[in-house]
Amino acid sequence: MRWALVRVCLAIAAMVVVAFAVPLGLVIKEMARDRAFSNAEREAAAVAPALSITTDRDQLEKVVASAGADSGMAVHIPAGEGKAALDIGRQRAAGKDIATVRKLGRASTTEVPGGSVLLQPVALSSGEISVVEVFVPESEVSNGVGTAWAVLAGVGIALIVGSVAVADRLGVRMVQPAQRLVEGAHELGEGKLGARVPEEGPTELRLAAVAFNSMADQVVQLLANERELAADLSHRLRTPLTVLRLNAASLGDGPAAEQTRTAVAQLEREVDTIIRTAREAKPQTVAAGPGAGCDAAEVVRERMRFWSALAEDEGRKVRVAGVERPVRIPVARADLVAALDALLGNVFRHTPEGTAFAVDVHNSEDAVIVLVSDAGSGIRDPEAAITRGRGSGSDGSTGLGLDIVRRLAESTGGDVRIGSSMLGGTEVRIWIQLDGRVPERKGHRGAVRRRRRGRLVSTFNRSRSLP
Repeated sequence: MRWALVRVCLAIAAMVVVAFAVPLGLVIKEMARDRAFSNAEREAAAVAPALSITTDRDQLEKVVASAGADSGMAVHIPAGEGKAALDIGRQRAAGKDIATVRKLGRASTTEVPGGSVLLQPVALSSGEISVVEVFVPESEVSNGVGTAWAVLAGVGIALIVGSVAVADRLGVRMVQPAQRLVEGAHELGEGKLGARVPEEGPTELRLAAVAFNSMADQVVQLLANERELAADLSHRLRTPLTVLRLNAASLGDGPAAEQTRTAVAQLEREVDTIIRTAREAKPQTVAAGPGAGCDAAEVVRERMRFWSALAEDEGRKVRVAGVERPVRIPVARADLVAALDALLGNVFRHTPEGTAFAVDVHNSEDAVIVLVSDAGSGIRDPEAAITRGRGSGSDGSTGLGLDIVRRLAESTGGDVRIGSSMLGGTEVRIWIQLDGRVPERKGHRGAVRRRRRGRLVSTFNRSRSLP
């Protein structure tokens, strides 16, 4: 396409230059000729007054010399009344041409070696017709024509080169977006889901790039949703598995009890395998749209009714705070349920029976804090736990529980912190941003945000303790 456009522009520019330059060159040549013969006519006209008064040779020679003898002027006076014919200056024209002009009484030009001559008839006082001959050299006829033609040729070449350069740039502007679109399609076909095309170039190619990027984003989102759904569904199986494991542990000894515990352990391993396989793409949670969300207080009450039954069986003290009034958050109900079940399941799984735990919800103008804390032995390396939640789960832990919690918080612009609880064990703090903005961490506004968060957490910490 690029070279085809260049060839078309080259042909069009060449035709335009030829169509205008050739006639213009001929006009310039004709103008130079007309200028030369106009000068010759003025020189001949300068001699005419003297011829109409006298035919004396000496006087005429002076007139010819003053009028332009250097240009090759000659005067031809016919014989009459006993006088012989008189020729002044060098004759270059043929005698018959001079006789023809004298007979017809009209000026004429004729070609001679080295140029042309102008034959101008002039009436004498006697009534005879004399002829003034003015020689016009070829150099004077073509004076300036070569320079003008060179200028025209240079302008024409510049126009052709300029049009080719412009056509080449236009071709590049059209071809490069198309090439990038082809390369992006190949990369996407090879499984490189991050392939995108710059939305540049002509309108049609820009729209094609927009459509391609939208399609690629949709493909990535569909794959991410599929993997996320598989991972989340698999992880939610951990809740009933936890119940089965606890019940199996209370069965005592015996072949049936041991088989039950073995089956539960094998099922947990299979679920872990499914989770690890599904989360390889590390899908990102999509933030809820305007008007979407759920009542965090209602979800916490509902899930705590479920987990309280297991806590009672194991002799665990449970406290729930901050759920007396509705607390709207921009998170889907199913996501919050999955996050709470993941954290509470970790409490039952990683702390001994009888360990107390608490769930607290605190609401402010721009954020909601959900705290899940326990009175266990705590986590020695919180950073490692967060890292495991980002995809490096070790044996016996997929890390998806913290990953679900982290994605839920980050989808709103919040984050997740792990630390020591006031109960003496682990505390997982979920910061859910209500305005959807990512918390600032630098500058004055970031400091203000941190101070507000610190006051919010301090107030919340003073309000929570087990009865």
